[in-house]
Amino acid sequence: MNKLTSKNWIIINQRFTPYLFLLPALVILVLTVFWPALQAFYLSFTRYEYDLTQTPQWIGFDNFWRLRTDPVFWQTLANTLLYLVGVVPILVIVPLALAILVNQKLRGIHWFRAAYYTPVVISMVVAGIAWRWLYAENGLLNQLLKGIFPEGIPWLTSPKFALFSVMAVTVWKGLGYYMVIYLAGLQSIPNDVYEAAAIDGSDGVRKHWDITVPLMKPYLALVAVISAISATKVFEEVYIMTQGGPRNSSKTIVYYLYEQAFNNLEISYACTIGLVLFLIILSLSILRLSVNSVSQ
Repeated sequence: MNKLTSKNWIIINQRFTPYLFLLPALVILVLTVFWPALQAFYLSFTRYEYDLTQTPQWIGFDNFWRLRTDPVFWQTLANTLLYLVGVVPILVIVPLALAILVNQKLRGIHWFRAAYYTPVVISMVVAGIAWRWLYAENGLLNQLLKGIFPEGIPWLTSPKFALFSVMAVTVWKGLGYYMVIYLAGLQSIPNDVYEAAAIDGSDGVRKHWDITVPLMKPYLALVAVISAISATKVFEEVYIMTQGGPRNSSKTIVYYLYEQAFNNLEISYACTIGLVLFLIILSLSILRLSVNSVSQ
């Protein structure tokens, strides 16, 4: 009986010990992520603004009706979708080309990999300030283009250029990160596959179309979804470089949420915007899971 009891105890220990190791991280997640998320969900159905010492008042779906008729929200949503469409295709295709280039066995190729990856490790604050100076009226870019555009290009001060100028910084900073993901996938492809393809006449650029792209489909899908989620949540670039201007032309959903919560102190309305953003990101995450399951 004692032996049976000790055996059962050992089995219980083996079964529950991993969960005990996970418990501290779970507690931190509950306190810092899940509980605040539940509070934000509750506040989106209340009026909680200006005087934050007052108790939130339940108002049902009033915030959502306000959101439906808010022209600035729809403009920021359009800006975010444009950001998504403008940034994601570049971050899916160009890093793959870079990964193929740096995957070659050449002398000093490690230095090229480090050079392409350097923007990733630079703080977004530093990068944003540097690019803001490059985009300035008397900045380096306008000096280089002085012969073509004598008056310069209003990179950050024109509604036509501001959002695209911020997009360029996001692309510049993300290229190296996604290149490394692709590089890991390329190095997992056996050389025998390329040698067999060369015998069949598939060589040069064609071998990448016939071999690399089909075998890299899971990585392409992963990068597409990750970059889409990151583009949907873009904030630092906008905050540092344009503050959402001019005339809300570069304002994204996350920046509008920040503005409502911390500038206007409309916490409940900001939570409503956050809930909509959460649903968008949740949809992209579900898309990622479905793509992964199909690829497997």
